[in-house]
Amino acid sequence: MAKITFVDSEGKSRTVDAEVGSTVMETAIRNSIPEILAECGGACACATCHVYVDDAWLEKTGKASAMEEDMLDFAFEVKPTSRLSCQIKVTADLDGLVVNTPGKQG
Repeated sequence: MAKITFVDSEGKSRTVDAEVGSTVMETAIRNSIPEILAECGGACACATCHVYVDDAWLEKTGKASAMEEDMLDFAFEVKPTSRLSCQIKVTADLDGLVVNTPGKQG
């Protein structure tokens, strides 16, 4: 298990357990994290699981693929730290990961 902290657009944080091998989006859905809609169910076909990865975790989460970057074009308020949470696989190295959720999804 890894711990992931989700910080919503109002600054409220929730730390939850994430199964290694799942995705950050699956973890959010299992834990009813507000502001993560995940309308496509993790198929990288929408931008409704958009998150901002905390700067300290950018290297460990890696860069967005070309397909993910195309989907981020549909997200609101994209930043250099933007990722689709369905594309971030939970690993033991991500224990303590912090992501922020935007107030509005694509």
